[in-house]
This record gives sequence, structure tokens and C-alpha cells, in this order.
Amino acid sequence: MREILGRRRRLLSRRDNGKSDLLSAALTFATAWQWPVLPGIGLEAGGRRDGVRCACPDPECTVPGAHPFDPGLLAATTDERMVRWWWTKRPSAPVVLATGAPSGSSGGRAPCAVSLPAVAGARALAALERADVRLGPVIANRERLFILVAPYSMEQLGELLYAQDFVPGSLRFHGEGGYIALPPSATGAGQVRWERAPLPGSSAPWAPDVEAVVDAVVDALTRTGVSAPEL
Repeated sequence: MREILGRRRRLLSRRDNGKSDLLSAALTFATAWQWPVLPGIGLEAGGRRDGVRCACPDPECTVPGAHPFDPGLLAATTDERMVRWWWTKRPSAPVVLATGAPSGSSGGRAPCAVSLPAVAGARALAALERADVRLGPVIANRERLFILVAPYSMEQLGELLYAQDFVPGSLRFHGEGGYIALPPSATGAGQVRWERAPLPGSSAPWAPDVEAVVDAVVDALTRTGVSAPEL
């Protein structure tokens, strides 16, 4: 009996540490880096995918657990009190970044992201490194890889894509009005992790301009033959 109780305490301790990690991460993103965040909808038991499903009402949700629901995306904030309140109420909620959103009183904006399927993503990272392109943080889950880039406008993005001969449908851009899940969130696509972790420090991580990565990711997707949209 003593052994069972000890094992239960260790398991509870691990769960508590996971929840504490989410709060700690959310506070770092919001207060130290000035990235507007909010809690994602999260997962619940019962789906065919790893035995879990999105907690939202949509049975066909394409980003299970990894999207805002209540509150909505416009509620994303860098306010410490609000962040603490959210993750006190929902300690296991994924941390969602409002990409390209204004960063409160700092006058800046949150980073955006370019994402592609995991296999092509590994190829793109290798190509960028061979070309000596300086990268900032890169996020990954089981299915996709997300390269963080500096905020961009829709006009800027449109010009970049127009210059491409072909833009694969599986390439996604997460700009203003978009969102991505941040580490160490758990989503329907698996645990969110740092593929390229930010350098230690209290200031917001640097991210390259979107122009620096578009050619490499388009080439990687074309070479791997991943052109159809992935859900």
C-alpha cells in the first residue's frame, strides 16, 4: 500500500509540474517577450486519434486542441494578471500565440510563422543552414514544423508568393489574425516542442524576415512532392 501511494504522489507531482510548466511558459511569452497569448481549447478523451479529440463542438476540427475558442483570438494579451488567471482556471490549456498581433505597450508585434509538413520541414531547415541563413526559434509537433519569422504584411506576402513559379498547397502562413500553439502545449498533433530553441535571455527572440525562408521552404516542398493541403 505504501508503494502504491508513493507511486501516486510521483505521478501527481509530474502532472502538477506539467501544468506549472504551461503557466511558466505563458508568463515568459507574455511578460518577458511581449508575445500576446491566450489559452487554447485543449483536448478531451474519446477520439479515434490517440484516444483524444478536440474539446470544441466541431467533430471534424482540423487543429484539435490547438486553437482559441473561449476566449476568442482577439482576447490575446501580454497582461500578467490575465495570463495567471487563465492558467489558474485551466492549468492544462495549450498556450496559443496570436501571430502578428500588436504587443501591448511595447509598440511591437508578435512574430508570424511559416509552416510545412514535418518531412519537408527537416529538408528546409537543412537547406537554410547550408545557405548560412540565420534562423530564430523553430517549433515542431508530430505533423508540422513552424519557422518563426518577423511580422509581415499581406501585401509583402502577396509579392513574395507571386514571384514563385509554384506554391504548394501544404505551405501555410500564420500572419496577423492567425495563431499557433507554443511549447510545451499538448495538442492533437502531439506535444509541441522547440526544434530550434530560443537563446537563453529575457528579451524576445529574434526572427528572420519571411523573404529569407520562403524560397527554401517552397523548394523543400517541391522536392518532397508534398503539394496537396494537409488537414
